Amino acid sequence: MDNDHSTALLEQVNQALDARTPLRIQGGNSKAMLGRPVAGEMLDTRAHRGIVSYDPTELVLSARAGTPLAEIEAALDERGQRLPFEPPHLGDGATLGGAIASGLSGPRRPWAGSARDHVLGTRVITGHGQLLRFGGEVMKNVAGYDLSRLLAGSFGCLGLITEVSLKVLPKPRTCVSLRLEMDAATALCELAEWGQQPLPISAACHDGEALHLRLEGGEGSVRSACKRLGGEPLDSDYWTQLREQRLAFFASGQTLWRLSVPSHTPALQIPGRQLLDWAGAQRWLMSDAPAETIRHSVSAVGGHATCYGTSDAPFQPLPPLLLRYHQRLKKQLDPQGIFNPGRLYAEV
Repeated sequence: MDNDHSTALLEQVNQALDARTPLRIQGGNSKAMLGRPVAGEMLDTRAHRGIVSYDPTELVLSARAGTPLAEIEAALDERGQRLPFEPPHLGDGATLGGAIASGLSGPRRPWAGSARDHVLGTRVITGHGQLLRFGGEVMKNVAGYDLSRLLAGSFGCLGLITEVSLKVLPKPRTCVSLRLEMDAATALCELAEWGQQPLPISAACHDGEALHLRLEGGEGSVRSACKRLGGEPLDSDYWTQLREQRLAFFASGQTLWRLSVPSHTPALQIPGRQLLDWAGAQRWLMSDAPAETIRHSVSAVGGHATCYGTSDAPFQPLPPLLLRYHQRLKKQLDPQGIFNPGRLYAEV
């Protein structure tokens, strides 16, 4: 069965251009809680699916945008490989296109890189009504590479991603998770020190009570690190629960915020409960405090805050100059503004 629906998608985009009708791009809709609501005709990518090519020896996989993440992860798992950036699904039916368009990465991100870092190339339908290819399928092919990276985290505002080529990596030989009793301040100090040492840490999270670590690598290096760090064994499923926001922390019913700050930043004095992820660089906040209060505290330490949920301004407001750059880029790639208008910012 041929699941290449790029021609049908291109036709729908050109019809929208002719009618000047905005399009609301949607795959599995698992990231619907992120971004502003979009009014427009739905463009569903899920029929356009399937792994186009996969070369385990070259560590490269290419798949269509509507391919379920679960299908890609299963194919990689059979060959002892994985997506290095550990993308969150956040719901059933999450697709590759949505993972790249949202640009989200899991607990491994500080050590393995982000979703953007692993995009080698893309096929994209632009606001000029053309299906174009950017980048390539090997790291050496850098033609158009930056534009492919721009699409990661653009939430569909710059064009319709139809295919993605990704760098994949082998799974480590050994993986062990630990729980260490210490407060958050001590954990941040320890993590800063450990970050200067050759420890095989691939995830670090403090939930308000204890520090949780994941160690990955060769058997000898992991065993040595476990002996040095101590602590108690932790079920490795903890990291999946964290990635998918299924820990008890996320069930308080308050508004969820993602805070991105320098990892060495001390505990932020904001009303609510905090969970430290990414060794302190990403912090989850459950709070009903006003957005202005939260963003002021985070901006003061050089960070930014994103609201998960109903909000007219979910993403950190842009300075005027940076906003103009975003508007220019949108105008260049989507001159009629039909792709997910206003999903990121009302002005884009």
